[in-house]
Amino acid sequence: MSIHLIRDLENLHRDILSMCANVEQMIHIAVQGLSNARSDLNSDLTQRDNEIDRMDVKIEEDCLKILALHQPVAIDLRRITTVMKIAGELERVADLAVNISERACSLMNIESMEVPPRLQEMAKSSLEMLHQSIDSYVELDSQLAQRIIQQDTSIDEMNRVIIEDLTNLMKLDSSHIEAGLHLFSSSRHIERIADHATNIAEDVVYLVEGEIVRHRMNLKSPT
Repeated sequence: MSIHLIRDLENLHRDILSMCANVEQMIHIAVQGLSNARSDLNSDLTQRDNEIDRMDVKIEEDCLKILALHQPVAIDLRRITTVMKIAGELERVADLAVNISERACSLMNIESMEVPPRLQEMAKSSLEMLHQSIDSYVELDSQLAQRIIQQDTSIDEMNRVIIEDLTNLMKLDSSHIEAGLHLFSSSRHIERIADHATNIAEDVVYLVEGEIVRHRMNLKSPT
């Protein structure tokens, strides 16, 4: 491996970690806003999202430049394609942070409704999945990545129960319908964060093992 390729890969690694740190912070702020929103929450996260968009474009351009200049092979090639895909997942997570902040700001203007503890628990678990998915990339730990993939089902179940609880609450008291719908949407957005963390983990398995595990269950032949 040439010294120029090593340098470019190190820069790429630094940029994707910086992007991840910024996205994680956005999600923390957005989820906290569901319980304690401020008037400038959405505009703040929208500005941050614009910066994430710029980072995403820069990383993609840098990846394409490395591919053209160095023509890497084997794990170096897989690393570059993985970084490009991870950046895309993180950009979509940043979009979800903005969506959650929109719901939080809407909740400020209607009758207060307590954020379900289960929703807070799901947000914590989804954020932990996102953080661990990046850890698995940094450490090239495909076993950790596999464990993250397995956690997605539990997040899906939590989302299902939250939506069911909110639906029952809205049926019992129509004054909660508007707030309930905003929390309904927030739950779905948080569940999607776990989906993106799972996608990143799947990319890490490909990076380390060279195996594409995406849609693996769906592709199994029926017995």
